[in-house]
Amino acid sequence: MSTAPGLLLGGTPAVDPPAGLTYPLALRRDGSHGIQSMFGIVVGFLAFAIFIPATSQVVLRVGHLIRGGDWEQYRQAAQSYQLPEGPVAGHLALALLIPISLLIVRYVHGVRPRWLASVQPGIRWRYLLLAVAVAAVVLNAVLWLSYAAKGGPAFHGGQQGWVAYLALISVTAPLQAAAEEVFFRGYVLQAIGSAAGRTWVGVVGSSLLFALMHGVQNPALFAHRLAFGLVAGSLVVLTGGLEAGIAAHAVNNVAAYAYAMFTTSVAELRAISAISWVDAFWDIAGFALFAVVAWAIAGRMRLATRTP
Repeated sequence: MSTAPGLLLGGTPAVDPPAGLTYPLALRRDGSHGIQSMFGIVVGFLAFAIFIPATSQVVLRVGHLIRGGDWEQYRQAAQSYQLPEGPVAGHLALALLIPISLLIVRYVHGVRPRWLASVQPGIRWRYLLLAVAVAAVVLNAVLWLSYAAKGGPAFHGGQQGWVAYLALISVTAPLQAAAEEVFFRGYVLQAIGSAAGRTWVGVVGSSLLFALMHGVQNPALFAHRLAFGLVAGSLVVLTGGLEAGIAAHAVNNVAAYAYAMFTTSVAELRAISAISWVDAFWDIAGFALFAVVAWAIAGRMRLATRTP
């Protein structure tokens, strides 16, 4: 095991994981035990519950200073996504999950945070960009195939203010998607997997938490989110990092907003708590097809799937 010190912000030196571990086990090292993972997950979700809503409110306060008017009316309109500041505030707040996850890995587990990205370690940027391109093609192709099979929505000229929505969401939605992947498919998956000592326990456990954290939802929507978590988590194991999951999550979310702007509205997308099993099937099929292609590309690139 490499124990060369690597101080992030000072204090106890951080270490690298032992060689030969899959991504979900990367927090395992000599002297580590399950209590660290339990404590780290509790800290992560407490930070989620405290800092995310607070940061969202700060962003909305800034938006209100610019727009003016009654605060309560503004807040309600923004939080229901009738104003672009609503999704932007949520996205920027969720982006805090990235530094939160990095700090927990560093100071609770004593592991260098770069192992949160991949077993290389670090982000493999070429693969990430290829995965984004593949996700854009595959997910949209399956979506339009579903429209041909079951009938698609009626398109219109775009909701009021769609240019501002699209510009802001195109920047902030990928941050939100990356943050959720870093936290759920990154830290939570590694913490559970490392505590259990079994790769797939981390995948299943993090996927369940990811689906449950989305709040009120019907069984089909829960299955949809659980399936995405399982697919993204499997890709983490098969490719050795978060890049494919980040790509699929970012493309899916940006596309969902973009289509909503020209079919219903972003506010109606925000209010969805139920989908049909047919819609769930098509979306899951898209995720699965993307996973196959992304895995094949990772194999062609000979990406590492275990720690060196």
